[in-house]
Amino acid sequence: MVLYIKYMVSLRCKMLVKEELKKLGLHYVIVDLGMVEILEDISAEKFQDLKNNLALSGLELLDDKKSVLIEKIKNVIIEMVHYTDEIPKVNYSDYIAEKLHHDYTYLSNIFSEVKGTTIQQYIIVHKIERVKELLLYGELNLTEISYMLNYSSVAHLSNQFKKITGLSPTFFKKLKQKRHQNLENI
Repeated sequence: MVLYIKYMVSLRCKMLVKEELKKLGLHYVIVDLGMVEILEDISAEKFQDLKNNLALSGLELLDDKKSVLIEKIKNVIIEMVHYTDEIPKVNYSDYIAEKLHHDYTYLSNIFSEVKGTTIQQYIIVHKIERVKELLLYGELNLTEISYMLNYSSVAHLSNQFKKITGLSPTFFKKLKQKRHQNLENI
């Protein structure tokens, strides 16, 4: 049986879910971001107990089909942007549709209806978060980052970055360096 969990985005969340499953005597096959596969069918009582226990930790056990699909879309995007070394070169729409085995238009319409934003905008926001992360690490320059995240040019990346954050990537990086210098002076 497969269960879907909202807000499950880190290794710590996975550990927490494993612990809650163990407390309820449920045996898992896979615990992944946003998804758990357990060996047995779960009773309504245990489902509610799991839902309540996860809620105490800020996680939400999903039970309606639209919410499950939205979480799947979000998890595919988060995995694609944050947990792969290089974003796929195919269109995002093709990638997401193939991963979830649904028509992209259907996925896009449901996502927009429920989240109030487009899948494309959600991807852009996550890509910019990834850019910020990579800039803070300081291991890659902007050209390397734009190539890694599949931007057509550094200018395109810079424009999106400024539109989302209000800052240029260069200024953002300087702010980080300034904060670091201020901390050293304390």
